[in-house]
Amino acid sequence: MRFMIIVKANKQSEAGEMPSEKTLTQMGAYNEELIKAGIMLAGEGLLASSKGARVKFDSKGKSSVFDGPFSETKELVAGFWLWQVKSREEAIEWAKRCPTEAGQEFELELRQVAEMEDFGAELTPELRDQEARLREEVAAKQKAGTYKNS
Repeated sequence: MRFMIIVKANKQSEAGEMPSEKTLTQMGAYNEELIKAGIMLAGEGLLASSKGARVKFDSKGKSSVFDGPFSETKELVAGFWLWQVKSREEAIEWAKRCPTEAGQEFELELRQVAEMEDFGAELTPELRDQEARLREEVAAKQKAGTYKNS
């Protein structure tokens, strides 16, 4: 099962403060552990919401764009990992090992990724085939390095 580990934003991340060399070193070692254990599929840090935007859709499908920064820091995401684990409990145990920097509080949110079988009959055989084809295309582009801007 896959879990997305969401690193919640805090005042420092929203102020655009980058982690210290010590924190980056600790995080690098932690990521190496995750990779060696076969758990980490992906992981990235995100810039402050001041560099972002939101696209909101109303009930009629009309979109509106809102530029950051966004005010509710506790609701923002500062980074993420995508992990492949055997159980929710295993994901929690790995999350509890995440390095922390003295004097800074942060929160991790663990969310299980929906798999095709979770969608039931609404995901028809045609939609399953499309999903499989799209995943194959993404994997091929990643392997070939042919994504736009790569």
